[in-house]
Amino acid sequence: MAVTLGIETPLQDDVRDLVKRLNAHLMPLSPPEFQFQMTVEQMADDATTLFVARDETGQAIGMGALKVENAEMGEVKRMFTVPEVRGKRVGSTLLQAIEALARDKGLTVLMLETGSEAIMPEAHRLYRRGGFTPRGPFLDYPDSAWSAFYEKQL
Repeated sequence: MAVTLGIETPLQDDVRDLVKRLNAHLMPLSPPEFQFQMTVEQMADDATTLFVARDETGQAIGMGALKVENAEMGEVKRMFTVPEVRGKRVGSTLLQAIEALARDKGLTVLMLETGSEAIMPEAHRLYRRGGFTPRGPFLDYPDSAWSAFYEKQL
């Protein structure tokens, strides 16, 4: 499968659809107070860069974002691939692009929050394979059984 990645605005119908699909996937997995979802409007701010993966027909099949939190730290946000392409390294490709951009921006660490391993084992495999290591909560995320946190020194 040929996949292309590009930096795109989240304010597109097909990206909005990806966000809706991601949110629908996440909603039944944990209580709402432990879900930290960015809207497409929040993703469109200057601190956030969105990568969109598209198949050979131009259909949006995945996304992932880098949110720059400060001069040293960035956060991986809104990682998602449609179920039809899971296992085909689209997520890994997105994660590598996010890391490359973080390095280009001079960031020294990438962090992320995801669901617990019990409810999101595929995400944990992706992040570990990408060189991320478990850590405690960061920024204003609460410590809970519903969340897991990772970091990668760049």
